[in-house]
Parts: sequence; structure tokens; C-alpha cells
Amino acid sequence: MKKSFAFLVIVAFAISLANINAQSESKVQRAICTLNPTQGSKVTGTVTFTKVTDGVRIVADIQGLSKGKHGIHIHEFGDCSSPDGNSAGSHFNPHAKNHGAPDVENRHAGDMGNIEVTETGKGRLEYVDNTITLDGSGSIVGKSVIVHANEDDLKTQPTGNAGGRLACGVIDAL
Repeated sequence: MKKSFAFLVIVAFAISLANINAQSESKVQRAICTLNPTQGSKVTGTVTFTKVTDGVRIVADIQGLSKGKHGIHIHEFGDCSSPDGNSAGSHFNPHAKNHGAPDVENRHAGDMGNIEVTETGKGRLEYVDNTITLDGSGSIVGKSVIVHANEDDLKTQPTGNAGGRLACGVIDAL
């Protein structure tokens, strides 16, 4: 009888902890990523992620890029320690899908498409993504954002042929 009671107490405690963790995870409403240049680059910026009714609003403001389109992606690891940004790993792809545009269903969760940069070297990307989340098993918090040297062609597997990594930053919950 004492063993059964002790077991029930342990189970109840574990369930309580799971509920507390689930509640604290679901409270993430915003996250931010501060982009720092990789070796030899001058690219910097910020990317904010805000939970909205129909997904996550993404706003990226980046400077130091050449005019044109540049690929931007969420990568699988929150590690920007290597000089070339390769420590961030591959595109965030928890559902094992193909690379694609941010507005198609069959794509990496981390595929954000391209940011258009003016002759001033500044670019802004703003849209609502209904694939990524700020909590749960598919959360982007703790992952990284990479800005690439070239335009993402939105089809070449697995990277979109976006070229080298010019900036990297870790996504932190606010």
C-alpha cells in the first residue's frame, strides 16, 4: 500500500511539473535575433518574431549587404561560434520536408526566402509565417538565423543555392 501511494505521489508530481513546463513554454510571445557578421563580413541586423493569431510575424531589418536579394533562413543550431557560421548547421527542418519558398506547404520550417536590399545596403523583410512556432517541439527559440551572400532560388536542394553565410544570430525568447 505504501509503495502504491508513493508511486501515485511521484506520478502526480511529474504531471504537475509537465503542466508547469507546458504553461511556461506557451507564454513565449516574442523572440529576437541579433545578427552579427561572420568573418570578413560587415552584415548586421535584427530579426523579431511575434506570436499573432495566424502564426508568427517576422520582421527582419538588415544592413551591410550588397544590393539585390539575399537568402535568409532559420538554422537548426543556436551556435554562431565558428567564423564562417557553419556551426549553425543546416536549415531548421523538423518535418523532413524539401527546401522551398516560405509561402508553400512543402518546405523547411526555416525557409524564410529572400530579403531585398536597396542600394543603401539595407533590407527589410516582413511577413506572417504559419509553419514556425515560438513554443513546443517545433519552436525556433534557441535556433539561429543566417543571412546568405546570394539569392535563394527557392528550389535547389537542400539550400536554395544561397551561398556563403554573411551573418549569424541566435534566437532568444523575450
